[in-house]
Order: sequence, then C-alpha cells, then structure tokens
Amino acid sequence: QVVLISGHLDSWDVGQGAMDDGGGAFISWEALSLIKDLGLRPKRTLRLVLWTGEEQGGVGAEQYYQLHKENISNFDIVMESDEGTFKPSGLGFSGSAEARAIVREIMALLQPINATDVYDTAEGTDIAHWMRDGVPGASLRNDINKYFWFHHSQGDTMTVQDPNQMNLCAAVWTVVSYVIADMEDMLPR
Repeated sequence: QVVLISGHLDSWDVGQGAMDDGGGAFISWEALSLIKDLGLRPKRTLRLVLWTGEEQGGVGAEQYYQLHKENISNFDIVMESDEGTFKPSGLGFSGSAEARAIVREIMALLQPINATDVYDTAEGTDIAHWMRDGVPGASLRNDINKYFWFHHSQGDTMTVQDPNQMNLCAAVWTVVSYVIADMEDMLPR
C-alpha cells in the first residue's frame, strides 16, 4: 500500500521554477528525509514522485498513472504541492466524508504551527487521474498572495524561497504523510 507525496520538476521557460514547482519537490523530499532521520518506519510505503511534463499537459503524470493504475486499490492517498511554499494554512482534500473526518483529526496535530485548515477540494494536475478514480487526494494550501508575483516569470528563482516557510510546509507534508501511512487501515473511500 502506498502514500504518494509529490511535486514536479519542470520549470517555466523564463525562470528557474523555484515556486512552480521546485518548492513542492523540495518539501516532498524533505518529508521523506525527516521521517528517515527520525528512524520512523510506517506500515505503508511512502513514495516520492517528482513529476515531469506538467506544463506540457501532464504527460509525466499520465504515464505514471497508466503504469500503476492496475494497483489503484493500493494507493491510500495522493498528495501534490504545486502552489509555492509560502506559510501553510492546511490542506485541500478530496475524498469521502469519513476520510475527511480522519484528515481533520490529523490536521489538529499541526495546531502549533497554525496549519490546521481542511479545504473542500484538492487540486493538482499530477494527481487528478487518481482522484477522478476515487483515490483520496490532498494539496498543500498556503498563503499565495505573492505567488503570482513570481509564477511563470524570470523572478521565479531560488532567492524567493523562504527557508522558514518551506520548513513549515515540509512539516505539514511530513505529519500528514507519515500519520496516514502508519494508520491501522487505509483511508475510507
């Protein structure tokens, strides 16, 4: 059984792609790194996918889906971060009412960093196929007021990444992915 966390590596042609979507790749990598450094071994596999081809119509996600859809019942949740790594407020979530109630409980663990909100839907080109087929999905929600200052521009460089805010985003990703991967049962569909 798999808990999938992700971001994509393809950048827009005029910038470095730090916000779109290097930040999502960074926090996904950091989540696995933190879990490993803490010596935690969840019941399910935590899988990091660094998508490619999102800007070209999601061709990387489509290929991955085609290769793995036969095991769709083993995918517990698919998570994608694609709106920068500013101060997080919580998660967008798509799934059953029962799964949403569980995710709300998990998000309460993030009260110390004030990132507890659960929004009505998850979004992400790279996880859309899975959610369409009933796999619960989550997307990082954060303060995107400045996101479009950099999005698809020459300003989308590493210098706009705030390490403290990225650490908070990584904390959300780490807590959610680990807790779901270590629960006794998969999220209800």
